[in-house]
Amino acid sequence: MNRQNTRKTRKTLGIIGFGAFGQLIGLHLHAYFELIAYDPSPIPADVAAEFGVSSGPLNVVSQSDIVVIASPVATFERVVTSIAAVCRPGAIIVDVGSVKTQPSEIMKRLLPDDVNIIATHPLFGPQSAKDGVRGLKIAICPIQGKLHSRFAAFLRKELGLEVIITTPDEHDRDAAIVQGLTHLIAKVLLSMEPLPSRMTTKSFDLLSEGISMVQNDAPEVFEAIEKANPYAEDVRRRFFNLAAKLNAELEE
Repeated sequence: MNRQNTRKTRKTLGIIGFGAFGQLIGLHLHAYFELIAYDPSPIPADVAAEFGVSSGPLNVVSQSDIVVIASPVATFERVVTSIAAVCRPGAIIVDVGSVKTQPSEIMKRLLPDDVNIIATHPLFGPQSAKDGVRGLKIAICPIQGKLHSRFAAFLRKELGLEVIITTPDEHDRDAAIVQGLTHLIAKVLLSMEPLPSRMTTKSFDLLSEGISMVQNDAPEVFEAIEKANPYAEDVRRRFFNLAAKLNAELEE
């Protein structure tokens, strides 16, 4: 296939996976790019219009100037393989998953050498971004190419995000605690419902607010955080061992 680049006055941005986070991308980026989205389930016309996107097949979306992969971990490698067959030279390929080591390796291995690869993790979701994304954080891991600085500058200047440049390994080490424990504690506390809602302390209210931000996440998000992160198991084991030790001390 002849891989020739084309010049356009307005960059195209393709979104692969138009669930809750894909829609959040559409909400905040339709003013800057021509958006086209693909999802395995047909995107209703009214939903596409609401978020300022047009819908298209995977091979067409994969030819965008910027391609954002917002698909589940289970289908990630298959999606990257499809993108690799048709993507433009010089394109920016971005993922937005909660784990970075494995997806980064897959993208580096499968995508062509003439594309830019940037692994990212927006440290927020639709719930925590309900009032806007300005001031929220995003982790960026440069994997291939030289455009990550321009990409980061756009996120800072136009969206007001706090950009954290890191590596996939450093990201996963921190995320195993930051996200792993948050979702783990939320799961346990939700299993103890009904929780008090009237006679509460400020600290408990803050804890409840944190739970509300993650309790509606798709099940595959929790699976990825706890199983795909290579450091999550150790953090989880340490947490439960320390909890068991504290419980034993209290029972004495």
